[in-house]
Amino acid sequence: MTLVGSAMALATASCGDKFLDEMPDNRVELKTAEHLRLLLNDSYPAYNYFIPCELMSDNVVDNNSPDANGTRYNLSAYDLGDDETFAFEDVSSSTGTDTPGGIWEGYYLSIAAANSVLEKIEEFEASGYDRDDASKLPAIKAEALMLRAFCHWVLAEIFCEQYRGPELSKAIQGIPYMTKPETTVRPNYERGNLADFYENIEKDLEEGLAGIDNSLYEIPKYHFNTQAAHAFAARFYLHKRDYKKVLEHCNKAFGGEDVDVSQYMSDIWSHSGDFYYISDFGLFQQNMTKPRNFLLISTYSIAMRHLTGGRRYSMNRDAKRAAYQGPGPTWSRYSYVDKNGKEKAFSMNPAFNVSISNGRSDWGCMALHNLTEQFEYTDKHSGIGYPHVTVSEFNGEETLFMRAEAKLYLGMKQSALDDLQVWETSLRNNPGAESSNRYDDFTEARVRDFYTDPDLGYGIVKPLNIDELYPCEYSVNDDIEPLLQCMLHFRRIQTVHTGMRFFDLKRYAIEYSHVIGKEARVETLTKFDKRRAIQIPYEALQGGMQPTYRDENLEKARPESGYVMVSQ
Repeated sequence: MTLVGSAMALATASCGDKFLDEMPDNRVELKTAEHLRLLLNDSYPAYNYFIPCELMSDNVVDNNSPDANGTRYNLSAYDLGDDETFAFEDVSSSTGTDTPGGIWEGYYLSIAAANSVLEKIEEFEASGYDRDDASKLPAIKAEALMLRAFCHWVLAEIFCEQYRGPELSKAIQGIPYMTKPETTVRPNYERGNLADFYENIEKDLEEGLAGIDNSLYEIPKYHFNTQAAHAFAARFYLHKRDYKKVLEHCNKAFGGEDVDVSQYMSDIWSHSGDFYYISDFGLFQQNMTKPRNFLLISTYSIAMRHLTGGRRYSMNRDAKRAAYQGPGPTWSRYSYVDKNGKEKAFSMNPAFNVSISNGRSDWGCMALHNLTEQFEYTDKHSGIGYPHVTVSEFNGEETLFMRAEAKLYLGMKQSALDDLQVWETSLRNNPGAESSNRYDDFTEARVRDFYTDPDLGYGIVKPLNIDELYPCEYSVNDDIEPLLQCMLHFRRIQTVHTGMRFFDLKRYAIEYSHVIGKEARVETLTKFDKRRAIQIPYEALQGGMQPTYRDENLEKARPESGYVMVSQ
């Protein structure tokens, strides 16, 4: 080597040493409790589950299928994956935002962040961490546990069959429950079973609940604050059919058993004349100052573009009539006086005059205020940036419905009716519905008559098979079934576009069908249909993850999986 070459080699070695002393990217080393708190601030799921779950539900129809008059159209879906999802097929055409792949990636990324925080807390505790912010560690740990439990629960609800209790669920495929950060390339994960998976969720949930401290948060409604934590606990135990705990946690979310819960209902109906832009409705509804919102999550999403603008799949025809543009127990005979002084019948609850309509009733779409896209411009001149949808993940209305449902199973029928009436009354405040006396009174008799009417139609009432799916000490009987149907109808109206209807269809094992294309091909999800579990994404399968089995013979042919079939 020449002298010049030797000198260059020494210089290179010296530069190399300096280079290796530097962090290879702009990651922050987690050295303090405050670093952990800030990491959790940005660790809530970046994507939501709205579109796949709505397309899998009975809230959406195919506008290309024949309507009552045999009409067909050649409309396109917003995304090829929408065609597969609506047909209950495995999604292989799309990844990213508003797809099963996006849900899988987004929620596991949040879990990874929570695990990094929890691991670091263990290191701090072992080393005797005594900085000024050490007192924050228990609350930080509690938030991380709640986030980990919540993200795993969502993943299970989407990618697994419905939980059926501690014994039957041992025969149901789970998904990996992650408790440590991933440290190897292409690790091999076993899917396990759903019974163990739910036990892990409950362990994290209960430990996290005990340590939640609202004083940790600068803006509590963007975190698992006390209200949100108890609302999530109520939702988890609702799916476990532990109705005593559902009632307990709903009451804690509201701040007590005797609290006036009307303060936690949306007051959007009393402001509907104040909005100018369509986006104003959603911005009002998802406002952090509203008492109804317990947990808000900002996500990257173009959900409303999938369902509006004359797309192939939308809330239309019987789907919209079964929800907010249809009859109800107290508003079916509602009428109003037009500008010419003539009395006319109303086709829906007048509170829902704020809905958005695109197209006609045979091929258009209806949309409510639950979703609003907010666009973050990175370059206004070029018109580029990131679309966001803020999610009201836990709120007063859903918590109220969970409490009413628990009360019905626990024999507290009148108290459950009182809860349902709170929501129904909140809808009477629309300035466009001045003749509120034209509503019928909300009574048990009227509820029973409406939800047992053999000519009701539209799919508002469907058989409930929850006792067959998940046998336990509670059951649906003739006395409470009409009231349960009312609760599910009100839930469906309130949660439209948010994917929650799909979860209700799963846990009640409700059978329903999709009519597809101009050929009117019918695909029916029976009560034990394995397609209710959305197939895990293609990327996970390519990484060696076991698929969600659709065929009984295939599963029996894989004894190494450790799963057995439950005969029906």
